Amino acid sequence: MTSQIKFYEEKLEELKKESNFRYLKDFVQEGKFLVLNNSKLLNLSSNDYLGISIDENIKDNFLSSYKGKLENPSARLLSGSNKPFFELENLIQEELNVEAAVLFNSGYHANVGIYSALLNRDDVVFIDKLNHASIIDGIHLSGAKLIPFNHLDYDDLENKLKKYRNQYKNAIISTETLFSMDGDIADIKKLVELKNKFNSILIIDEAHSFGVYGKGKGICHSLNLTNEIDLIMGTFGKAVGSYGAFAAGKKVLINYLINFARSFIFSTALPEVMVSFSKFILENYIFSSDKLQNKLFDITNYTLSKFPDTPSKSYIIPVILGENERAVMVSNELIKNGFYVLPIRYPTVKKGSARIRISLNPFITKDEIDSFSKIISMYN
Repeated sequence: MTSQIKFYEEKLEELKKESNFRYLKDFVQEGKFLVLNNSKLLNLSSNDYLGISIDENIKDNFLSSYKGKLENPSARLLSGSNKPFFELENLIQEELNVEAAVLFNSGYHANVGIYSALLNRDDVVFIDKLNHASIIDGIHLSGAKLIPFNHLDYDDLENKLKKYRNQYKNAIISTETLFSMDGDIADIKKLVELKNKFNSILIIDEAHSFGVYGKGKGICHSLNLTNEIDLIMGTFGKAVGSYGAFAAGKKVLINYLINFARSFIFSTALPEVMVSFSKFILENYIFSSDKLQNKLFDITNYTLSKFPDTPSKSYIIPVILGENERAVMVSNELIKNGFYVLPIRYPTVKKGSARIRISLNPFITKDEIDSFSKIISMYN
């Protein structure tokens, strides 16, 4: 073994010692359950917040009427841009009441493309400390100055805007609406106020809220603020139960991304069947009805009542346990008892805040939450 290869082996051994080593598991999905090593487990770790993938009738309804292509082996700017893409982009644009929208292959592709395209070394971006890694990666690619502000602390943000904004040409303020680690929610109205006060661009990541809040159109839309926000990023791979993502907002910025976002320009386009499926789900199950959303909110409120110390205000509910080893131990115990819940550990979260994270959907019952919470109470 060469010394270079040995370096990687040693790094992996370090992860194992820190209870941080990850590996892929071979699952079989059966509705809201996962089958792993012949054990049937209630899946509490999925981002399928409306349970779209659980309902086989939804898939059957789509496939029975779908006549389009499965594949699309080209980039959008070559020959990969056809009617289903424009139909979905137009639907997003109209429902969110924004000027334009463009599709990306995933939320990661979208965030990396947005920030690396819009920023350069003369610019600055102020981000919530708990923003997703894809946002941070995009900023690093741009070379812009990254200034984090304390999580949901808008006094800290304003102080940093006062101190640094005028030192840079362009400025972006960046946040998620619903944060995936703590399940808490940003104050979008305050961020709009600060972006106007300090002549900045405001970019909002609605990855975990699109499809649920605001009749499925997101938290920004529920507040009637989409016209005040320069760009919104949303995904189809979570509540929509499909695949892909979008950027929506000011037309000039959408056109700029089409011309400069490398993750858009140099990626093969989404498969046409997934684009059509996303549109089908949005039109028939999300924008047209709030039945699934209301069921989700009902089980969310019940679950939150069982965990009063959680920071969450949503259907993403962390139970803070402390050290990595403790989170792994509790996760393993839950799996033994039929609940698939993963540990979230440092460095994904800060040291001493390792946790298990519950992701809910409308098909989870109150009895199942009762059984789950009893096990947690033994260790927390």
